[in-house]
Amino acid sequence: MPVAVSLDAMLHARRMTLTELSEAVGITLANLSILKTGKAKAIRFTTLEAICRVLDCQPGDLLRVVDEHERGEDGI
Repeated sequence: MPVAVSLDAMLHARRMTLTELSEAVGITLANLSILKTGKAKAIRFTTLEAICRVLDCQPGDLLRVVDEHERGEDGI
């Protein structure tokens, strides 16, 4: 089952841009973009922790497992 990343929705909810998050977390814009688009193969716990700290959220707010029928609807 694939993992969907809800970083875009969380950024919107926090009224923050990807560039602002990149600067606050200390991660390149390119790497955050890969994560945001769901193309990342992995994420370090330290990176996830830093993103969650800046966005004031839990890992489950950013990541979720989607099943096959939901996968087609989301285009993931």
